[in-house]
Amino acid sequence: MASCSIKPGMTVLIIILLFATFWLPHPAYAEKNILVFGDSLSAAYGIPREAGWVNLLQQELQRSHPQYQVVNASISGETIAGGRQRIAAALRQHRPAIIILELGANDGLRGAPIADIEANLTALIQQARKARARVLLLGMQLPPNYGGDYTARFKALYPKLAQRYHVALVPFFMEGVAPEQFLADNLHPTAQAQPRILQNVMQQLEPLL
Repeated sequence: MASCSIKPGMTVLIIILLFATFWLPHPAYAEKNILVFGDSLSAAYGIPREAGWVNLLQQELQRSHPQYQVVNASISGETIAGGRQRIAAALRQHRPAIIILELGANDGLRGAPIADIEANLTALIQQARKARARVLLLGMQLPPNYGGDYTARFKALYPKLAQRYHVALVPFFMEGVAPEQFLADNLHPTAQAQPRILQNVMQQLEPLL
């Protein structure tokens, strides 16, 4: 059997290649996506897009966790049922490491049956987990004029599903937003409210990063 000799120069080259293979960061894996999947509350409705909490999140992560890139797939007027129809394509396209689910407000404002909201939200969580994305669920609340029973059941739905499927939860997405920090429709927060919303999200997002 013929012997195979390695020249000294080749030895150095092999060592360099091995170092690059195992220690240097690979571009294909250096960046991780965070998919924000919501409605007008995340789509910066009524305010400059750069002032919205999702854009503020990207700015914060550029400083603290630069390996993450935020993708905003939020659509004004979106319902959970609508989100259920498009989430599979969004997951395939963006392959998120984390998905922030911010849906349900429009369903509640339209008086959709709680059972339907639960079924659709459950499907979103299950599809996200099937795609191996960590889930952060943003809890919602409704104005009191929708009736005590309905608003209580709607509010309880988010912690119920978070506990059932062991996903992270922001109990109330807009906790701490002052009454004067809403637009004239009393539904959408102003630009001044966005840093507080980001703070609410970051408290629960940080452990997932």
